[in-house]
Amino acid sequence: MNPVYQEKYQKERGKPFPIGPQNVGFAQASAEALCKLPTTARPVVNAQDTKVPDGYTVEAVMAGISLPNDLTFAPDGTLFVLEGGSSWPTRPYMPARIIRQRPSGEVDAIQMDIEGGPRGIAYRDGELYISIKGGYFTRIVKYNLETGQLTTLIDQLPNGGWHEPGGPVFGPDGLMYFGQGSVSQQGVVLPQGFMVDMAKHPTAHDVPGQDITLTGHNYWSHDPLAPFPYLVETGGFKPFKTPAQAGEVVPGQRFCSSGVWRSKPDGTDVELLAWGVRNPFGMAINEGGALYVSDNDLEEYGHRAVAQDPDRIWHIKNASQPFGSVQTPDWYGFPDICADGLPVDHPSHVPIKGEAAKPILKDPPPWAGPAAYLEKPHSAMAKMAFCPSDAFGFKGDLFACEWGTMAPLNTPRQEALTHGFKVIRLNVETGQAEDFFTNQSPGPASALKNGGLERPVACQFSPDGRSLYVLDFGVAVIKNGTLLAYAHTGVLWKITKTA
Repeated sequence: MNPVYQEKYQKERGKPFPIGPQNVGFAQASAEALCKLPTTARPVVNAQDTKVPDGYTVEAVMAGISLPNDLTFAPDGTLFVLEGGSSWPTRPYMPARIIRQRPSGEVDAIQMDIEGGPRGIAYRDGELYISIKGGYFTRIVKYNLETGQLTTLIDQLPNGGWHEPGGPVFGPDGLMYFGQGSVSQQGVVLPQGFMVDMAKHPTAHDVPGQDITLTGHNYWSHDPLAPFPYLVETGGFKPFKTPAQAGEVVPGQRFCSSGVWRSKPDGTDVELLAWGVRNPFGMAINEGGALYVSDNDLEEYGHRAVAQDPDRIWHIKNASQPFGSVQTPDWYGFPDICADGLPVDHPSHVPIKGEAAKPILKDPPPWAGPAAYLEKPHSAMAKMAFCPSDAFGFKGDLFACEWGTMAPLNTPRQEALTHGFKVIRLNVETGQAEDFFTNQSPGPASALKNGGLERPVACQFSPDGRSLYVLDFGVAVIKNGTLLAYAHTGVLWKITKTA
């Protein structure tokens, strides 16, 4: 472990995780009442403003959720909705918690008083497994629903920066799969990262999953922490203000950034399957044990800008290897190869805004692509779920949420303003996808001035396989050069086959 990380983490690790059930305000509301909500940022929730295929209906079953990230079910139908709490300065202060709705309809909440925020949740054998972003490291913990005991399983995933943990999810092999996105936004820690996490973690940096050799390409930028304009030089896989040297070798680590792992359910015998996945936020495993991971594109602004890098879904092929047999992780391209297999300095990826990217890696590992699916840039692909049942239709297809663009913050291209804001259905064998749950017109409900879908972040099928639940993060707008997210605007939608 990086000694700087170790020192920082030792100060954080001893902090307690108070957690336990509490009452939560909850009331039944008619469809008419949902059109007159007291939350001014989202006063209307109306399923009629959305669109699903013929033979399916959609309804809002929970509203007023704050900054939700994920959901899961117990086999008896108990629903758990994860509210992420505050982790960005652009978000309002809200506690992290889990809303629990039992089959009887009774609702309570499990409060989580933790630094950072939870990002993923899975149920297994009476316990909730949760990924928690915060501090210099991401943690994977489990919470026993009977005893209330919270146990840390994994505590060494390098973070302190831009991107999210993925998972945890469990495969048919009984193993736990999880991921962690890159610390940097574009492969180099640069000033734009300081508007979120990097100001709190100034020594954080990316860590490779294999030994790499650096090209020595560095980037000059201003120092946002300096009291006057001051230029500094930063290289890839280095803390801010630290240049890289040509030919410098950076040792690979099992606990790297941009990685995908699996382990036993208790967090032991961790195996690195892949790295170079910029933001493996969505993870799903089909009945055959094949692992698919969603990922977000490099951005077209600031230093080391990259144009027209597609969003993507990767098939993590090493997950099909026997547990414990993977000696060398696959590399999926970050920070030097775009999702289309072309290098970041290819003419098709030269930006119209920002400083063009140069390669960071000299003689990089073999690329593990191509992707299972390529989506329009800046769609912000999020969490996913495979359909388990013929009762819903499309058994075996992958349903993937697209959170929606952050343009014009991360790209100047006008066409990107409506990318995302929907749920797609993907046949992973053919690579063909169709829109499944959308608004009547492209874009979020807040821009369309109606009560439809805002930013779908996660989806999950009910235990009986008859309904697809889609978790809508709520209103998050780009305003005055920053992201503003609004509490109490999240919605849980339920899609059911009727024909």
